[in-house]
Amino acid sequence: MARRRSDGRQRGRIEQRGGSLRVVVYAGDDPVTGRRTYLRENIRGTDDAAWRKAENTLTQLRARVLKQRSTASTVRFDYAVDEWLRTADIEQSTRDSYVGYIDRVIKPVLGDVAVNKLGARQLENLYADLRRCRMRCDGKPFIEKHKAKDEHDCAVAECVVHRCKPMAASTVRQIHSIISSVLNAAVRWEWIESNPAKNAQRPKLRPPDPQPPTPADAARLVEAAFELGDDWGTLVWLVMTTGMRRAEVAGLRWSRVDLDAEIIEIRHTYVQSKGRGLEKDTKTHQMRRVALDSETVTLLRAHKENCREELAEVGVELDEDMFVFMGARSADATTPYPPDAISRRYKRMAARLKPPVNTHIHALRHFSATELLSAGVDLRTVAGRLGHGGGGATTLRVYAAWVAASDRKAAEILGSRLPKRPPKGSVEE
Repeated sequence: MARRRSDGRQRGRIEQRGGSLRVVVYAGDDPVTGRRTYLRENIRGTDDAAWRKAENTLTQLRARVLKQRSTASTVRFDYAVDEWLRTADIEQSTRDSYVGYIDRVIKPVLGDVAVNKLGARQLENLYADLRRCRMRCDGKPFIEKHKAKDEHDCAVAECVVHRCKPMAASTVRQIHSIISSVLNAAVRWEWIESNPAKNAQRPKLRPPDPQPPTPADAARLVEAAFELGDDWGTLVWLVMTTGMRRAEVAGLRWSRVDLDAEIIEIRHTYVQSKGRGLEKDTKTHQMRRVALDSETVTLLRAHKENCREELAEVGVELDEDMFVFMGARSADATTPYPPDAISRRYKRMAARLKPPVNTHIHALRHFSATELLSAGVDLRTVAGRLGHGGGGATTLRVYAAWVAASDRKAAEILGSRLPKRPPKGSVEE
């Protein structure tokens, strides 16, 4: 049978290429590049059955073109990523974190892929590679880092041999979130019809496993903190009694501490990104007020007086807009205690304790939550103190075991208040 051809821009065509047929349908101009785009399908064979199949495929492709809202774009995924970064409303510290993932992982793997060709299988392959090795190696041993520049024996020079280290599931999920956000933008911009990341299976999120210190460990931590200095002891005590995040305690200013009303207002956090200090909203973008106990108020009063005296020594008067915990007593006193420095100092302090305790300062936040729940404080109040959103849903998810224990205590209290009924069959005198 002779080769058949029809109009390329209006109806499409079927081409005979050697021992196969190719169906080509004009799909419109690329919305980004302006170039003509085509849908293509190859059919094996050139017999009558192959031609009938090609005719049916031609009809299907033409129908797909008529149904599509706009022409899919063939631009590369790295272009879509750059456009999303340029237009997305993202806080600077978050943006810096995203750019790191994009430059190290996403662009090297997916950057050259056309955005309309990216599929769920490619994404799942990437996630599987990262869960096996964060460097996505080929499984063969190699020297990861040479310790000598000239020719040398790596075994003698003790060069670093690569050993696969899987990427944490939470980090892979973060990378998935970035890719999905880019593809959502591509859908909004009508570059593609659907987001393939929605169909891709991402790593499972492990259930939260908080490991708070025991009351005895908490007492040892507080004692060790005050041995290092009253200001550091007050910081550790405040985190322990309020459940504040480290960035929240770093960004706390005296103007937000009402010692007479025994309340602190948490409105901002202080973070560092690429060596720059930034003030930003809280994690849930909500202000909250946290009540203070009398002992905490006493410690904060003493800490404030110490700050006033130390600043007076360098000729500076304490201002209510200054940070509560300053990293260094400088002439302007405008630099807070950096969050990373807080974590490092706490880790060193906790590591010295015997027996050992959790060396992450976030464990103090867990301590505050679990102690309150164990004491029977209602879930909504605990969630409010911690700054959890969702009306307590996050608190329940993270501290489910302690909520259950509190619920059991509530059941026992309620049962003890009801009148006792005699056992069935017993005779009352």
